[in-house]
Amino acid sequence: MAALPLPLASATPSSQSHPVFSKPSYFITHAKRSNRLRVSCTDSRNVETPLGKVDRRNMLLGLGGGLYGAANLISSPGALAEPVSPPQLDKCGLSTYNTNKGVKMEVPCCPPSSETITKYKLPPVTQMKIRPAAQNLTPEYIYKYNKAIECMKQLQKDHPEDPRGFMQQANIHCAYCNGAYTYDTKPGKDPFTLQVHNSWLFFPFHRWYLYFYERILGELIGDPTFALPFWNWDNPKGMYIPEYFLDCRSALHDCKRNPDNLKAVVDLGFTGSKNPDQVVTNNLSIVYNEMVAANADAYGFMGKPYCQGSNEKESGPGSVERGSHTAVHVFVGDPREPAGEDLGNFYSAGRDPLFFCHHSNVDRMWTLWQYYLPSDQIPDKRITSRDFLEASFLFYNEKAELVRVTVEDCLDNRSMGYDFEQCDLPWLDYRPPAQTATAKVIRSRKTAPNAETVFPLNLDKIVRVLVSKTKKGKADELLVIENITVDTTKFLKFDVFVNDEDDDLTDLDKAAYAGTYAQVPHKSGKKTNTTSISLKLTNLYNRMDVEDDDTVLVTLVPRHKGEGVTIGGIKIIENPTPVKTANSSG
Repeated sequence: MAALPLPLASATPSSQSHPVFSKPSYFITHAKRSNRLRVSCTDSRNVETPLGKVDRRNMLLGLGGGLYGAANLISSPGALAEPVSPPQLDKCGLSTYNTNKGVKMEVPCCPPSSETITKYKLPPVTQMKIRPAAQNLTPEYIYKYNKAIECMKQLQKDHPEDPRGFMQQANIHCAYCNGAYTYDTKPGKDPFTLQVHNSWLFFPFHRWYLYFYERILGELIGDPTFALPFWNWDNPKGMYIPEYFLDCRSALHDCKRNPDNLKAVVDLGFTGSKNPDQVVTNNLSIVYNEMVAANADAYGFMGKPYCQGSNEKESGPGSVERGSHTAVHVFVGDPREPAGEDLGNFYSAGRDPLFFCHHSNVDRMWTLWQYYLPSDQIPDKRITSRDFLEASFLFYNEKAELVRVTVEDCLDNRSMGYDFEQCDLPWLDYRPPAQTATAKVIRSRKTAPNAETVFPLNLDKIVRVLVSKTKKGKADELLVIENITVDTTKFLKFDVFVNDEDDDLTDLDKAAYAGTYAQVPHKSGKKTNTTSISLKLTNLYNRMDVEDDDTVLVTLVPRHKGEGVTIGGIKIIENPTPVKTANSSG
């Protein structure tokens, strides 16, 4: 890893002329601007940004009326099943969130505006940037990383409307994720509220977000090779908050973190286990499940389809998003704060520098799933729908230029000029121990009701039900949990077990663990959202004796406190995309 070649200059940007980015405004267009911005955190490098006129062709194509541009281009009532396009400035309202006490709050997260929007073209890759594991950073790299964040924070102080400043960058997540952007739909229908979570947009949006954030940091310190580290929470060596994020003198520090978890093993399961070794093995089981075992198709990992005008009930999160991703957010967020700030709520998550380190690992999970995991588990990892590939977002690049990007252009991280340091993947070969039927499972079968008789229900306690299989034996089947209706303003999580033989439900490293549903508090179009999840049972069956069973015992274990989740039903169906595996050991 390269050492920092030269001492960096002061983090104070120069006071040279800069373009006047407009203040956020919800229902106005903006006048021409021709000033230029020069900002430097080094002693010699300057950033220069020319701003031109609106490109009428972009306006006609729906590019000019995007997130930071002019107004009202998505007005056709028929535009209900199209790729998601960038939101419109005149539909940028206040983002909302709820406190832990249920009080609705509003916060302005709208970005500055620009008159020019260009289609972003990935620059040629002349040198591959390697994102390092956070636990392996050298002192020189930590210094450089800290200096880059210092520069971004100083830029915010000196030029608060510069889109590359610290809070402006944090507000990108707030605006896209907490209900700030809406689209008109058919008369009499509720407006379509953009949400980049809980669907197939989750990975692409955050990849682009980190891509430009990383390039902005490199620009501010004059080092185009700078790469964001990834928090390697899927490896026991990295299952702690990196020490340099805890130094209160560092720009990487954030005071709004759970004090009880600052030096604890990251608990991806939220089981309440007090045994650090058990937490580690739980974590490995969780990552193996969400990366390998539980997904029947690409949508199980990526998330369900989501188009402009989609009903939120049609979307749903992929396995990593609703699993380890959510757990890390809530593990770090401070429960003493009104809404679990900072990482514990979508509106404030980007205010903690650790957010970007966390999501760098989430992005790495996507890369590992795409290129390094066994292809015999999923028949096709590609999503070829144009509704997916042509979905687009707007970001400011490192030159403070507003650019439009598409999902299609971010599918290969190496074409974007970066890759990840190679680390051990202890979860990849992780196999929960095989299970044999016991008297406890048999007794539970005798007392548990049939699923058809108990749903819908509020999941505020452990629930055990019998669910009919499609056929006896180790069939290729999916467990479908239907109509999961959640209060989006709360942290909610439940685990799913099949034929669990143990009363200790703090252990997830066992054959019976089937998967997880969890969410970070946020604002959706409504206060509630309804979705369904499917969990692949093939690998689970291979670890237990189900040869003579025509039903299985399903256990739902809430990890949250109180109400907030309603389950509409549970059923087992045949896997519509069966896979013949070379090794059926699962």
